[in-house]
Amino acid sequence: MGGTIAALTRQKHHVTLLDMTNGEPTPFGSPEVRAGESAAAAEILGVKRLSLGLKNREVTWSIAARHATAAIFRSVRPDIVFLPYPTDAHPDHRQVAQIAQDARFDAKLTKSTIPGEPFYPPRLIYYFCSHLRFNFPASFCLDISDTMDTKRAAVRCYESQFSTGRPEESRWEILNYVENINAYFGGTIRRRYAEPFFVQETLGLKTLDGLAF
Repeated sequence: MGGTIAALTRQKHHVTLLDMTNGEPTPFGSPEVRAGESAAAAEILGVKRLSLGLKNREVTWSIAARHATAAIFRSVRPDIVFLPYPTDAHPDHRQVAQIAQDARFDAKLTKSTIPGEPFYPPRLIYYFCSHLRFNFPASFCLDISDTMDTKRAAVRCYESQFSTGRPEESRWEILNYVENINAYFGGTIRRRYAEPFFVQETLGLKTLDGLAF
């Protein structure tokens, strides 16, 4: 959802990215390389970045993980929490979705040991980032035609994950895949590029001024 993030920061919203893990190990990366890439992407997107420190590839739903996430919610106090769509082949993605959903509930509890003042994030919205090849059931799509270049630049920061050690013909293959997905969803709303989102709870609108026609 890098295009949406770029659009939000352009509109002067404060956006915080919470990395649940450091993303390592991977075939060509390292914690130090990944930290540098993450920082570079955050600078391009104009966001603050935090890390929860869970173990990559072994993220597990637990009370400790829930409460640590709830403490972040209490500190940041977000109006919207974006989290991965929970139907996925990647176990970490499925676990993160459940942890974040439950942390939303935990964050409002009184008489708890969770640091910070109780807070209940008003809205959960799921973004599409799946290892499965299926048609995502989007509740709505956001036009990112004006911020697609920023998204490309942020994705390219993760060079160790996409190009290092790969033959020339497959360099940046993932970027082409992301661009094709965004073009597909852009077509569904008659825009060049769009990012899809899903909501479980009814989405309330004050006006219809933001609808794309």
